[in-house]
Amino acid sequence: MAHRTTHLDELEFAERPYREQDAPRHAASLTEALGLESSRATVWRYPPGARGRRHREGAQEEVFAVLEGAITLALGEPPEPVQLTAGGFARVAAGTEIQVRNESGADAMLLIWGAPPVTGQGELLADPP
Repeated sequence: MAHRTTHLDELEFAERPYREQDAPRHAASLTEALGLESSRATVWRYPPGARGRRHREGAQEEVFAVLEGAITLALGEPPEPVQLTAGGFARVAAGTEIQVRNESGADAMLLIWGAPPVTGQGELLADPP
């Protein structure tokens, strides 16, 4: 099929906890829902205070699009905070240290899109304070 569509209401979100002290994040795979072949994409819900794992993508360039709320990207070494609000976008090159955080008091939803669609070439890094 040359195209496929979906809607947020149709996506299946799975709990993706990281730190015990945070409310768990939730993720829905657009890679599966849309049958992506040349990239990978996930819609994430981050409750207030939640953060993702700090990591470095070995091969993937990633695009972050904030759909609702606000998120902070901790980029580079040492981590530099970059805040994005709803309607904001960021491109992060392969090899850049990154951590997604919701430092606001409200829920946030974001789309993370990466290419090429490789896995297993990322490196998990220590979680900064």
